[in-house]
Order: sequence, then structure tokens, then C-alpha cells
Amino acid sequence: MLVTSRALPYNTRLVSWTSKEGFRPLAGAEIIISNLLSPVVLAFALGMAAALVRSDLEFPEAMYHALTIFLLFAIGLKGGIALAATTLAEIALPLAATLMLGVVTPLTAFGVLRWIGRIDRVNAAAIAAHYGSVSAVTFLAAQAFGQTMGLPGEGYMPALVAVLEVPAIVVALLLVGRSVQDDAERHGGGRGAAMREVLTGRSVVLLVGGLVVGFVADPAGLATVEPFFIGLFPGALTLFLLELGMVAARRLRDLRRVGPFLLAFGVVVPVLHGCLGVWVGQYAGLSIGGSAVLGAMVGSASYIAAPAAVRIALPQANPAFYLTAALGITFPFNLTLGIPLYYAFARWMGA
Repeated sequence: MLVTSRALPYNTRLVSWTSKEGFRPLAGAEIIISNLLSPVVLAFALGMAAALVRSDLEFPEAMYHALTIFLLFAIGLKGGIALAATTLAEIALPLAATLMLGVVTPLTAFGVLRWIGRIDRVNAAAIAAHYGSVSAVTFLAAQAFGQTMGLPGEGYMPALVAVLEVPAIVVALLLVGRSVQDDAERHGGGRGAAMREVLTGRSVVLLVGGLVVGFVADPAGLATVEPFFIGLFPGALTLFLLELGMVAARRLRDLRRVGPFLLAFGVVVPVLHGCLGVWVGQYAGLSIGGSAVLGAMVGSASYIAAPAAVRIALPQANPAFYLTAALGITFPFNLTLGIPLYYAFARWMGA
């Protein structure tokens, strides 16, 4: 059953996972191998291979959008159910820490891009918006990996995804000069239009809407939708990763345009952000699994909400830079090596 009592913890009510009793900690190499052999990573690799060999495999656009809607709403729904069993005292500090990270990470990314990479202000702000925001799919992969490891995150982690979605985009828009914003507004864009895009876009609407539905819905009613939103979730995620593998492979052609600096940036900065997220998460009271998931979230780069906002607010920015860095470099790195790294760091900190 999806719900037997609001008092039960999230992992008891929603998923079955390996108990820590009898759990043998894996060595670093075993952690990486375990992640690389997971269905979601293998599906992503298959999608990349299909695109690289120019297979005629292709997802209908309607199916891609349907999977996105399903996954985002399911994330919010599960988070809302967990929030209903969580006290304000439990979640207040993690929420505040997540909000702080959502402000700090775009600032650090912007500083690295401007003063080390010598990238112009507009493109630096556009890229920083992506690297301060969050990839919901990276979050899902980190959650799935944690359950396999017997170290799942707290049930309310989806609420932190929603909190992390917006602040970085706001900060990035504030980092560009007023003249840039005025120019964008003259062409129908600008800060106001971008914020409307973020707040009314499907990511925020589905995440926040799902949280509300899960929080207020009757447990008996939630039990009736368990087979769909919970039972089908892993399969839908695997299919979505297959599609993302093809999308990421197509972005590989743009790597030569972003240059060696952005290649290094797309790996090094996420690792630094991810380790910062793990450290802050542990001091905010999260478990080892929860702090690792927060690290994966903070170390990820958005490719749904942030591109939509940047396209409107900063039309002068080059999409080849921010999309290739986020989806062609950082996402594959996190999916294969980053997530195990954040878990290893969290376990080392919690030892």
C-alpha cells in the first residue's frame, strides 16, 4: 500500500529499500561500477550510442513531454506525501540551507566564468543560472542510486528540488547590467517575462502542484494511484534517460565550440558545488543519503526551467554554451561518476 498511516516514514510508505542492517559499505570502485550498471545509466548510454551510430530510433515529441509531466508530478506527489508526515522543525533548517545554496552557487559559477574563464557578462550569467538551478533527472538518479545502496534520502527531498529551482535564475538575472535587461524588454523579454516563465513553467507548476496534492490528499485516495505513480516510475525514468542519452549525444557536436575551459568548468564546478551541498546538508541535519542527494542536486545543472528563462531574459546569450555545458558535459558526468562521488564524500563525512 502507498499509505497506511501519516506517521510512517517516507521510505516505509513509498518504496522498498535495503535495510542498513547487514549492509556492507562498498569500496569506491564498487560504488562506481554499481552506478554504471544501473538501468538508468545503461539506458542513457544506449541512447547516446543510438545517436552516435545515427540509428533511426526517435522518441515522438508528445511522448517526451508526457514522460516529463509524469516524472515531475510524481516527484512532487511523493514529496507532498512525505511533507505531511514531517514537522516544521525537521525541514526548516534543510529548506533554509537549500535556499542559501541556491543563491551562493550561481554567484560562485559566475565568478569562475568571469574572472578565470574571461567569459562576457551575459553568457556568464546565462551559464550561472543553469549551474545554480537543479536537474530533476539528476535528483531522481541520485535517489534511485541511494535506494540501491541502502542510503535513501529523506522523503521530503522533492520539496528541496522545488526550492532550488528558482533562486539561481533570479540571481543570474540580477547579475547582468540594467542595459542588458532594458534591451531584452524592448524585444519582448526581460526580467519580468523571464520570472513569469519560471513561475508558470511546467517544472515549477508540476513540482509545487504535486507537493500540494500529495500533502492534502486523503491517504485512501492516494493508495488508488500508487500502481501508476509509484509502480511505473522506475520504468518511466529509464525511458526518459534513453531519450536524454540521444539528446546529450547530439550536443557532443558542439563541444568544440565551447572550448577547453567550459569542458573543465562542466566537471570541476559541479564537483565543488556537489561537495559543498553534501557538507551543508550534513550540518543542516540531513542523513548521509539525504546530504548526498542534496550534493547531487547542487552539483547538477538545469536544462528545463533555466533554458526557458534565459532564452527570454537573455536572448543575447549563446545557447551552445549553456545547453552544451549543462546537458552535454555536466549531466553525463554526474550520471556516471558524480553521483557515486557525492555518496562517497557523504559517507566519509558521516563516518
